[in-house]
Amino acid sequence: MSRRPYKGSRQSSNLLVAQIVEEPLASIEPQGSKGGFSSPIGGEIDNATNRSCREDGFAGNDIECEAKLGDVNLQLSRGINFKPVAVINTENQVTSSSLDSGEITKAKKLESSLAPICNFTGKKSDFCEINGDIRIHGNGSSIYFTTPHLSMMPENGTFGIKLYARKNDRNVMGKVKEHILKLASSQRGMPECTVNYTVPAIVFSARGYTGNYFHDISDVMIPLYLTSLQFNGEVQFLLELKNMGWVEKYKSMFKALSNYEIIDLTRDTEIRCFKNAVVGLKAHTDFGIDPQLSPFGYTLRNFTQFIRYTYSLERETAIRLEDKSDYRKPRLLIIARKKTRSFLNEDEIAAEAQSLGYDVGIVDARINLKDFSKIVNSFDVMIGVHGAGLTNMIFLPEKAVLIQVVPLELDGVARTFYERPARNMNLRYLQYKISKNESSLIEQFPTDHPVFIEPGLFKKQGWLKFKSVYMDNQNVRVDVNRFRNVLLDALELLRQ
Repeated sequence: MSRRPYKGSRQSSNLLVAQIVEEPLASIEPQGSKGGFSSPIGGEIDNATNRSCREDGFAGNDIECEAKLGDVNLQLSRGINFKPVAVINTENQVTSSSLDSGEITKAKKLESSLAPICNFTGKKSDFCEINGDIRIHGNGSSIYFTTPHLSMMPENGTFGIKLYARKNDRNVMGKVKEHILKLASSQRGMPECTVNYTVPAIVFSARGYTGNYFHDISDVMIPLYLTSLQFNGEVQFLLELKNMGWVEKYKSMFKALSNYEIIDLTRDTEIRCFKNAVVGLKAHTDFGIDPQLSPFGYTLRNFTQFIRYTYSLERETAIRLEDKSDYRKPRLLIIARKKTRSFLNEDEIAAEAQSLGYDVGIVDARINLKDFSKIVNSFDVMIGVHGAGLTNMIFLPEKAVLIQVVPLELDGVARTFYERPARNMNLRYLQYKISKNESSLIEQFPTDHPVFIEPGLFKKQGWLKFKSVYMDNQNVRVDVNRFRNVLLDALELLRQ
């Protein structure tokens, strides 16, 4: 029996209005602008009258403003800017009735008619939301669309967008294909439809770093969750793929988000026609969600709830050792890596943990994801060296303990990629930073080598050089006597 699409929960009905206010009505500063805003109908409103602003609560750097220009009321957000080429209204121009007298509930009624927009200012991804006559030619990497309001359009109605959610990573984005969005003056300027749809489309890429487990979740599945959940399964995914085997690995997640089979854009010769489409994925940060930017206030904790639903994981919370009615031992999972950043003495770690009362398992993560999700969910503590295997924390029950073993010079990426996400998933987090005597680098270089005393030299040579030394050629032999204290700390957390 197939599972029904995951519907999730919306945190607040007002947040939908925030999406309407923030996104469709603002456009980016034109070339040569001095910091003002540009309206969708071309008016500069830097000096507009009747302006009032208030600080947004998140990070103190987003300001919502309301300005009046003639008979046009606009709600703007300084934290979100859009390229003028992308502000396209397929239904009607914004009028003073759109947000009359601050009656935000009226804005909700206009959701379907507000101008589609492109956001090119996000840190992690670019995306466009388009309403109208949209025609997608997959293997031609082209998306055609029309609008009845040609007076609102730039002279050049063609622009490109890359659909992989890692926009500032030059190492990978140069290998990602650009898709061209083309504004046609009429239907005569577009290819004829061969397949028509009544549901919206989401068009995105699973190229880039996909195949690396961390990037699969961080760059594709979390952004796809953010972008698609609002459609309650009634959405068609069109995906630029490396291979269909990748889709098979994550088919449970795809089926939970869409009722329809994925279309592989790379090989698709059809002209597929939609009335609504999101081109690109909404993404906030590495392995994370910013609830202030998500349309319904979704969090990373919501994402892990979605994961537990999708894979039918039984345990919502970890064991609580103070519960006298629960006689089970706390279970500890060691994630085994085989190539680099692997434990050289995982058996010693396991023996030490067993001596403290843990039930220990050592697992290689390279098994079927559906089966592995259930294994991980059955544990209360998970240990791993910094690396993609720690991504399996998404399957842990809440209040479980993640112990990240951090090799030399990897403090920064350890914090960004795994510590912050773990805390945002309502997990407990512990970190064990190794000494140079616990690193396999001590067997490759003398103790006075720059690898140990001047690592900045390698950072100056660029990420690839740094990675080749500290990530690709470093394994770990944990001092179990020193590590014992971390295992005891984990037990203490399970008592709370």
